[in-house]
Amino acid sequence: MVRPSRGRGLLAVALLVSLPVVAGEAPRESADSQALYQTHCASCHGIDRLGGMGPALLPGNLSRLKQDEAIAVIREGRPATQMMGFEDVLSSAESEALAKWIYTPPDTPPTWNMADIKQSQVVMHPFGSLPDEPTFDADPMNLFLVVETGDHHVSLLDGDTFDRIDRFPSRYALHGGPKYTPDGRYVFFGSRDGWISKYDIYNQEMVAEVRAGINMRNIAVSGDGRYVMAANYLPHTLVLFDAHNLDPMKAYPVSDASGATSRVSAVYAAPPRGSFIAALKDIKEVWEIPWPVPTSPVVSTGHMKEPIEALRSHDTPNFDVRRITVPDYLDDFFFDPEYRHLIGAARGGQGAMVIDLDSGDNVADLPLAGMPHLGSGVSWMLDGRRVMAIPHLTKGAVSIIDMSDWSLIKTLETAGPGFFMRSHENSPYAWVDVFFGPNHDKVHVIDKQSLEIVETLTPAPGKVAAHVEFDRDGEKLLLSIWDRDGAVIVYDAKTLKELQRIPMDKPSGKYNVWNKTQYEEGTSH
Repeated sequence: MVRPSRGRGLLAVALLVSLPVVAGEAPRESADSQALYQTHCASCHGIDRLGGMGPALLPGNLSRLKQDEAIAVIREGRPATQMMGFEDVLSSAESEALAKWIYTPPDTPPTWNMADIKQSQVVMHPFGSLPDEPTFDADPMNLFLVVETGDHHVSLLDGDTFDRIDRFPSRYALHGGPKYTPDGRYVFFGSRDGWISKYDIYNQEMVAEVRAGINMRNIAVSGDGRYVMAANYLPHTLVLFDAHNLDPMKAYPVSDASGATSRVSAVYAAPPRGSFIAALKDIKEVWEIPWPVPTSPVVSTGHMKEPIEALRSHDTPNFDVRRITVPDYLDDFFFDPEYRHLIGAARGGQGAMVIDLDSGDNVADLPLAGMPHLGSGVSWMLDGRRVMAIPHLTKGAVSIIDMSDWSLIKTLETAGPGFFMRSHENSPYAWVDVFFGPNHDKVHVIDKQSLEIVETLTPAPGKVAAHVEFDRDGEKLLLSIWDRDGAVIVYDAKTLKELQRIPMDKPSGKYNVWNKTQYEEGTSH
């Protein structure tokens, strides 16, 4: 049975608050817009537009919302949030002026330091204070989390029956995908506004939150579940946390030897290496930050847990940075299963580089036009060799590459540029959407041995079909209809027959516990 939606310490989401002005007045100048903001918006969005009850209103944080859409939200409100429409009190010109101002960078770049991070931390249920047994009968390693972006909620699904176990509110604009502890009990969410939220799946409770930055790209969780790393665009930092209660441990200013600073595009966990790997947007380096390897197995909690005292007894490591100089700015990453090789997209979307993480050498260049989306790549075995396949963001193609010599095997034409690609070790197929362009309602099914498209589905004509995720055994899969009046569709992974539709509010990503914790070859990491 689904529990009613609860706050669990999450602040309510709104875009703007009350803006009482007289309709029909002449458009206000920038200074008047600032004064209007401070009087009527700062209490929810912060005096520096850094966010509070509502999200941050800075250009980088609003990148998913076009300015004309922001005007519509100001006038019409946002369903299922505290944001009400102000069409009756604001003229069109006033709404446009206010929207223009929130898309204007502040005169002084905002800061967010370690003191701010510590001040933001909220612990609702301290580590070890909740029961260790799941409250449900479902297989805890075959659960799905579905992010519903329409009203900023997350659904927890039983991966066998697809019944909802829970549905709870999330922060505004989750980004980068949730990350699980290795036992599957806890999951961490990151938002564009910099918030990290820790949720206890066993007890369906939000247990801790902290704000790592002002504009955050994503988070990663160490292979033992002990540490969380956050990658920020603003400020230019990486931030390390103890995963138990999200206690801040260390902030890394990201700069090169000359002092040039950089946004962090993303951070990844590389369990075989025992390290975090960071992609840097503005300097030609890749950073590797090892975490300590305990002398005995450690998981966060659950059936194999160590006593809490033992978990907390490990010496605090230095987490020193290893800098790897690379020939170009590398943004989007893919890794081989051993995490020996990093494949990074070069700036401009005209190719990729293969970096040997042990030696730091650039061992191959991949001439891939059309902005390859490496973060959505998948790999599988073909004729005794491992291959990788990646969609392209600006070209209707899937590139298939031999990972033994980094040669291009085939470029498969698709109905349009794609965003997400998924498969499973036990499935003969790889699925790819055509998220961009006029054919966004279609999804291709590719035979992994013939390397041909064998089926093209149109599950909801006119609506975006995207983001497949398999269950733990590769027998069923979920596909999103990316619409406010949307759904998650359950398919039989072998027959490709539709089995079930679960109504949802603009479902985007779906994340299976087993696939994510076991680093299944057919899903992103």
